[in-house]
Amino acid sequence: MTAIGRARARGVATLTLDAPHHRNALSAALVADLAAALADCAGDDGVRAVVLTHTGTAFSAGADLRDPPEPGALAALLRQIVALPRPVIARVTGHTRAGGLGLVAACDIAVAATAATFAFTEVRIGVAPALISLPLLPRTDPRALARHCLTGERFDAAEATRMGLLTACGDDVDAVLEPVLDGVRRASPRALAATKRLLTARVLESFDRDADGLTALSARLFSSADAREGMTAFLERRDPEWVV
Repeated sequence: MTAIGRARARGVATLTLDAPHHRNALSAALVADLAAALADCAGDDGVRAVVLTHTGTAFSAGADLRDPPEPGALAALLRQIVALPRPVIARVTGHTRAGGLGLVAACDIAVAATAATFAFTEVRIGVAPALISLPLLPRTDPRALARHCLTGERFDAAEATRMGLLTACGDDVDAVLEPVLDGVRRASPRALAATKRLLTARVLESFDRDADGLTALSARLFSSADAREGMTAFLERRDPEWVV
């Protein structure tokens, strides 16, 4: 059974992360299903843009600690979103953590409900936001990103917008999204593809230059003693041993 819902209306394909019982955590299966759905959208001339959204109270809780994807598969998924020859638009109404923020950052446009919250929780389980730094670093404010990545603090949609993680936020996310979708529907498909290539060139350069090294770093960190302790503590709902 796929973890991705699919729908289409007036040239806009909607892909829905649909594993709410796991808070849409990035399992190996979900990553593979999303990659397959994106590939179908890329090959369909009837798709003008892709909206990436979710069921449940979480957009994505980050990597599934019980069934994590291979680091290379996650890196490939993020690059696929950036390189897709269609605009990809994140629609977030729930909470987003760790690797889930990588999905948001990889999208061309990202809108969220005011009530959504965000956190880079990697340091709290003994790892680092290695792979998701590929789309994040070229697109977000460095000072804000440093604070949130180093502390793991939770922050709101207004701060996510200020730092560049989001394009916009509002109480009614669909009202925020409406002019965006109207705009892409009025645009020439070839012009959209050409414009996206211009806008994503720097981000793709970072993938081509750094993805292999960061994939290796992620694998090392996730197999470390700190990661084992951090993940065990998380699953046992206790503080890891390093908390002072």
